[in-house]
Amino acid sequence: MNAAVKPDSGAPATLPPAALERLITDAMRVCGLPATDAQRVATLMVEADLTGADGHGIFRLPQYVRRLKGGAVNPTPTISVARSAPGVALVDGDNGMGHLVMSTAADTAVAMAREIGVAWVGVRRSNHAGPASLYVDMLARRGMVGIYSVVASSNHMAIWGGTSSLLGTNPLAIAIPAGEGKPPVLLDIATTVVSYGTVKKHLLNDVPMPEGWLVSKADGSAITDPKRSGEGLLLPIGGYKGSGLALMLGLLAGTLNGAAFGSEVVDFNADSSTETNTGHFILALDVARFMPPEAFAALLARQLDELRNDTPLPGTEGVRIPGDRRAVLREARAREGVPMPAALRRQLDTLAADLAIPPLAGPV
Repeated sequence: MNAAVKPDSGAPATLPPAALERLITDAMRVCGLPATDAQRVATLMVEADLTGADGHGIFRLPQYVRRLKGGAVNPTPTISVARSAPGVALVDGDNGMGHLVMSTAADTAVAMAREIGVAWVGVRRSNHAGPASLYVDMLARRGMVGIYSVVASSNHMAIWGGTSSLLGTNPLAIAIPAGEGKPPVLLDIATTVVSYGTVKKHLLNDVPMPEGWLVSKADGSAITDPKRSGEGLLLPIGGYKGSGLALMLGLLAGTLNGAAFGSEVVDFNADSSTETNTGHFILALDVARFMPPEAFAALLARQLDELRNDTPLPGTEGVRIPGDRRAVLREARAREGVPMPAALRRQLDTLAADLAIPPLAGPV
């Protein structure tokens, strides 16, 4: 065993992406998904891990299995698309896996934007779909600016000044294509200081949280013990501005699509049998409608180089463009493997035994 991954070193073992993909595919098949759909879900979940969105990749597999087994998610949906105007469409996910529903929405947005230059696609009756970055990346790699948001699959934030969990971490993702073969400029942020998936990772690994993530609903004091996260509220980014942004994104992704919002949101962390009616939206904008993509890529490269070459501010790690770290991580993890914390490995091995499928192969 490599010294870098010995259990007593504190560093997680790394596993090849293909091993993760096989386990997810097998689990999805046991849960009733057709082979093609199971493979698609697995590919996107592993892509989340490859790009550093560890709280949205294989980490979510036990939760997805629990909800599929509990009847909360339809393993064989008939996903439909209704195009109500040249640049507008509404996708009904038939309560299918969110990765499948959003793949359809992204493909629809690209096709429409190629036709008329811009497309807004709303989604209802979907489910948790992993990190927002997945779907804007799909658009950017096909020459589109992509903008995406979703009503988070559980509420962990209050409206500014309130004490009830009526808002989610409702993320915002934007991707801008940077040219053939180059990773896009990509921003993916939660509207809370930290995503709830990150809180769950701290709970799984029994690691305290820093102050400034959660506060008590009862008295507003800081909560740092992840075991007490149920007592708290996640704080928004930028104070009232983050709360307002989460609200507006939720109304556009949820209310506008006839999907759940506010008290209607089902907490998929605690519920194994209820349909969530998760809402999303995705916007595609064709760069070619403004200038030749090659010219745009060259202009963008010059401007980004100017930013990257700026003198670093003392006390910081220097300039980092949105998407840079994601691209570096993906290259490294594709080559070296995906980190697998011991606690998560144990959980996945238990899941594999319960489903009677082969466990993960690799260092323990």
